[in-house]
Amino acid sequence: MRRRHAVEIILTRPVTRAELHRACRRVPLAANADRTRLMAVRGAKSSRRALRSLRHELDRLLPIDVLTTHYPDASGQVLLNVAFTRTMHSTICQVATARGRKPADFLAQAVVGALERAEQARTRHLTRQLQDLLVDHTPEALLACAARVLLDRRRQPTGSSPEADDLRRSTVHTTP
Repeated sequence: MRRRHAVEIILTRPVTRAELHRACRRVPLAANADRTRLMAVRGAKSSRRALRSLRHELDRLLPIDVLTTHYPDASGQVLLNVAFTRTMHSTICQVATARGRKPADFLAQAVVGALERAEQARTRHLTRQLQDLLVDHTPEALLACAARVLLDRRRQPTGSSPEADDLRRSTVHTTP
């Protein structure tokens, strides 16, 4: 049974309009504003096959860095499709073999570890910033301010900020 899979295409550089037009003749694509990320819906038996077939079809047309499933699969995994050079592939295989692992398992563990380290670094950074704020402000004042900012964010339409709203209002009401 062929199901539809949403695939995100992350590019190594922004594509030109001509490259995007050529690729869209083969596969319907949606591009972000700066044309560095694309989205496609691909029919395939599995998400792995969707990634593989899309890479095969678009690799010569676009500067593809990574293909990824946009939604997690049944086991909660987001799949990545990365094309390595022969040298990089052999290096990964050698290191994985030296550690008694399969290359795919080794690579998956390395990616998950890197993501966990990045998340820990973001948490440490946020903690330091909060500690700096607590030097000059009470915990209650900081909590009230954070709640106000979060609530204001929920009320605003996407892509809007209070500063942008103020600018829009002032430009609309100005007279020459």
